[in-house]
Amino acid sequence: MNATTQRPTRRFNHVDTWVFDLDNTLYPHHVNLWQQVDARIGEYIGNFLKVDAVEARRIQKDYYKRYGTSMRGMMTEHGASADDFLAYVHQIDHSPLQPNPAMGAAIARLPGRKLILTNGSTDHAGKVLERLGFPEHFEAVFDIVAAELEPKPAPQTYRRFLDLHRVDPGRAAMFEDLARNLTVPHGLGMTTVLVVPDGTQEVIREDWEMEGRDAAHVDHVTDDLAGFLTRIATA
Repeated sequence: MNATTQRPTRRFNHVDTWVFDLDNTLYPHHVNLWQQVDARIGEYIGNFLKVDAVEARRIQKDYYKRYGTSMRGMMTEHGASADDFLAYVHQIDHSPLQPNPAMGAAIARLPGRKLILTNGSTDHAGKVLERLGFPEHFEAVFDIVAAELEPKPAPQTYRRFLDLHRVDPGRAAMFEDLARNLTVPHGLGMTTVLVVPDGTQEVIREDWEMEGRDAAHVDHVTDDLAGFLTRIATA
């Protein structure tokens, strides 16, 4: 059953800028690509702090929840280098990602600008988009470096993004897989869309990452992003 729901609040007829998260948003949750990054983060923390895998995992998830990214926690608490962290954790195999021409066609049909706002790196985003087959559809990628290493959901990160790319939030839509990352965009006036797993295959996520679909700051929920975008473009 398609889990797409639409609330009678903010629609899309006024939107001229489409902002997308990257991981678990532009590709299905069940690819579990982020699981590779997750494992690399644990390895980095274990090596850096000289702790075992269990303690590294505890620290990793604690920092992720409190700071927005484990990297930010490692920088703040232990003085870790962002460059070293990003270089290490994004050394993954992107081959599980398959071309998605339906998604590419749906994005191409949206009227206006398309941008990516991610807590990952530009290099990682480029590899993901190349594997998916539609890098040319996006005007720019705003990554964790452009955010001055302040991850979503920090309010200043969204403001930097909007200012740099001259985006009017009242005429923009934001697509995300984490409900908490839509709180600030909604408050700024963006139409918000939460992308959730389709329920047909196993996904590896923390329980809190799956929460929030009924939150007031979530305007729409979909488990089929390509289909959802197609319906917007043809409405």
